[in-house]
Amino acid sequence: MDEKTTIELEAAAFRRLVNHLRERNDVQNIDLMELGGFCRNCLSNWYRDAAEEKGIEMSKDEARETVYGMAYADWKAKNQTPASPEKLKKHDEIVEGH
Repeated sequence: MDEKTTIELEAAAFRRLVNHLRERNDVQNIDLMELGGFCRNCLSNWYRDAAEEKGIEMSKDEARETVYGMAYADWKAKNQTPASPEKLKKHDEIVEGH
């Protein structure tokens, strides 16, 4: 497979993942982090890193809006639920090694 096709397929998979995460507002970031070792914020950080590698300036908020489909503060207010102490502890353990 040529590089252009590979990049197009990777971009399509990224868009599908982002759309899936936007539709699954019931899945909390802390759950994603606990189970998968990454969350929406990680994905937005990776997106921002990729932009910066290409010389494109992008704020953290701009990158998060790409992933969340809205301002991060709005998403949190609308969708984020409190995490249990157990989940917070597990999250902190995962983030240490991340």
